[in-house]
Amino acid sequence: MSARRPLLPLVFAIAAVAGACQSRPAAPPPAPPVSPDVWAVVDGREIKRDDVERAYRRTVQPNQQVSDDEAMSAKLGVLDQMIVEDIMVAKAKELKIEVPATELDAAFNEGKQKMTDDQFKQELAARNLSADDMREGLRRDLTARKVIEHEVTSKITVTDQDINDFYQANKAQFNLPEDSYRIAQIVVTSVKEQQIANRTGDDATTPQAAQAKVQMIMDRLKSGTPFSELATDFSEDPQSAPRGGDVGLIPTSALRQVPPALRDAVVKAQPGTVSVVPMEGGFTIVALIEKQAAGQRDPSMPQVKDGITQTLKGRREQLLRTAYVEASRDKAVVVNHLARRLAEGQGKLPQTLAPAAPAK
Repeated sequence: MSARRPLLPLVFAIAAVAGACQSRPAAPPPAPPVSPDVWAVVDGREIKRDDVERAYRRTVQPNQQVSDDEAMSAKLGVLDQMIVEDIMVAKAKELKIEVPATELDAAFNEGKQKMTDDQFKQELAARNLSADDMREGLRRDLTARKVIEHEVTSKITVTDQDINDFYQANKAQFNLPEDSYRIAQIVVTSVKEQQIANRTGDDATTPQAAQAKVQMIMDRLKSGTPFSELATDFSEDPQSAPRGGDVGLIPTSALRQVPPALRDAVVKAQPGTVSVVPMEGGFTIVALIEKQAAGQRDPSMPQVKDGITQTLKGRREQLLRTAYVEASRDKAVVVNHLARRLAEGQGKLPQTLAPAAPAK
């Protein structure tokens, strides 16, 4: 019995040591110092201030007058997009997805097709960018979209049963008493909105910021970004933004009630046309998806079946794209140093970290 007597005190001693360890966890090792030029780190890959500044200059109107707070808010949004893009580009390497040079050339040339070579050079100079800067930004954007296409869009299926179920649930919608137009929109205002329902939280608050935002959206449309994706990310209309800008079928009689410029952008356009319409200090970017004649329609009509298919695909793609991006971001180790520094400085960067003025 005497050999066993130390056991009970030993158990308590072990428990006490364990409790002490739990109550005083070891301090984590100090984080390595980060250069002021590093604005974010994604899985060990640095996104530097110059990277963000170039991306910002690609998206804003040259020489626009915005406050320092507005500019920094926009750069935070650009950085957030670059973080997601970095994750997608890394995924592309894993999946061995690349953008062929011919495809990049075609997209690049399409983006500047409305400008002469001299005008394009002047535009680059005004933005303090090189052609290589534009090509690299476009390459990364195309790469990220190819990942989404591979991982999300290509895996979406819509069955005949899905189409029939949608038709039966919305049968009245397919009996049109008059000619109608299916449209989508991206609304950009020049005032601060009380409610922002877009995916990025972006809100233009001045006429100059609104104009720059519209220019950025149109540039991205020209480079191939889907209208629905841009509407979800940037539209300031809380009703249509979550639906990729889709406002459904609008009858001719309803269009008579809207401002003439907006009505003409729909009625006089061909399906697939995108127009920018100035609206009360802001803008509406309107896309005409299709025109539909009056009468009862059913899924035996190709345009009806195709329309339902695209609606269902669009809804699922929006949901799955958002889920895929968020899940991918959750798996990554992301440190947004710019956001931290701004939060710690009450919206101001330390003088040594403040962005330098772009070269003239």
